[in-house]
Amino acid sequence: MTVDSSHPETIVLHAGYRADGVTASVAVPIHQTTSYEFQSTQHAENLFALKELGNIYTRIMNPTCDILEKRIAALEGGVAALALSSGQSASTFAVLNLCQAGDNFVTSTDLYGGTWNLFANTFKQMGIDARFVDPSDPEAFRRACDARTRCFYAETLPNPKLNVFPIREVADIGRALGIPLIVDNTAAPILCRPFDHGAAVVVYSATKYIGGHGTSVGGLVVDGGNFDWEKHGERFPLLTQPDPSYHGAVWTEAVKPLGPIAYILRMRVTLLRDIGAAMSPFNAFMFLQGLETLPLRMRAHCENAVRVAAFLSGRPEVTKVIHPSLQGGAERRRADAHLKGGYGALVGFELKDGRAAGRRFIDGLKLFYHVANIGDARSLAIHPATTTHAQLSPEDQLASGVTEGYVRLSIGLEHIDDILADLDQALSQAS
Repeated sequence: MTVDSSHPETIVLHAGYRADGVTASVAVPIHQTTSYEFQSTQHAENLFALKELGNIYTRIMNPTCDILEKRIAALEGGVAALALSSGQSASTFAVLNLCQAGDNFVTSTDLYGGTWNLFANTFKQMGIDARFVDPSDPEAFRRACDARTRCFYAETLPNPKLNVFPIREVADIGRALGIPLIVDNTAAPILCRPFDHGAAVVVYSATKYIGGHGTSVGGLVVDGGNFDWEKHGERFPLLTQPDPSYHGAVWTEAVKPLGPIAYILRMRVTLLRDIGAAMSPFNAFMFLQGLETLPLRMRAHCENAVRVAAFLSGRPEVTKVIHPSLQGGAERRRADAHLKGGYGALVGFELKDGRAAGRRFIDGLKLFYHVANIGDARSLAIHPATTTHAQLSPEDQLASGVTEGYVRLSIGLEHIDDILADLDQALSQAS
């Protein structure tokens, strides 16, 4: 970091970069290149053997992506990060970096529909067993474990259920068993730092709030550097035993001169090298632009969302409003413990007349965009039962928090009066 600060408003502007060493450009350059010239044959050999770190090929690393990685790692309090082509690739890599055929991991049921499908179906085809448990009982994670369990997985502010995940409780259970917790923090950047609550790895879909502009798709994985892989080496053969794809490298040994980055380094030089889900330099540049205003945007998003939740609570067409600001008991205490500065910008609600009312409401919106995204500067709406969660069985839809009349809103940065006016007229058409 070029400026020493613990404040996110400063980190997002200054971490990892001050000016270009050749041109003195203050803006981060877009290094739109595939390759990098080696200084000599010895230099090339050293890079490929990991005797020194540097640029080899943009499928594996890129200077523009590197600055984004450094900035997001600093923001999260991690040791290193990896930029990827999408949030889905980030979720995939986060688990595949620890699991192989015959292994399992324990995941919260409260997940985005695309992640549920990835875990329940695609991973199953790879021979990896995703064990779904209800996070309202943290001990369910312990009960689902065995000797082949490699990690726990959860979303901080799960979309669409919006019950804050018990990060500390589950992380503590995992650490006692030698199992790391991976947390998807896509819906709560700035608001929550999962590493502060015991998580080992943080995942983002940068497409959402980090970008904020709805122009670019990308993902990020952040290594907390706080999990002792060697202490529980029998659980993590991919990190602690010789890797035949990299000259027999043992990743926990190979990184000792570099710091506690075994997890993220293996992901970069094996999974990213072999699968190629690289973020483009241009998209990294776009995410850097969004990141600069993220603290300001999250405050405005959250303020508008609280107003929307309160408005919906008074509507006769609505039977239930889902937002942490309206929760009580253990759910509210958990939200207050994990979310600082706001309760998030996602608001869910259920309409009295079910699926038909949901369709009428969505079709009646004028200001809100009907899109399959969240975290845009614009206000967005969708009916999950017929879109994002349509591939799930009715039982799995209910487990993830989706009913036939459920509508999810991603509250944007428009003036609150305009947001409420659009909701008002669309609700009138839904009844």
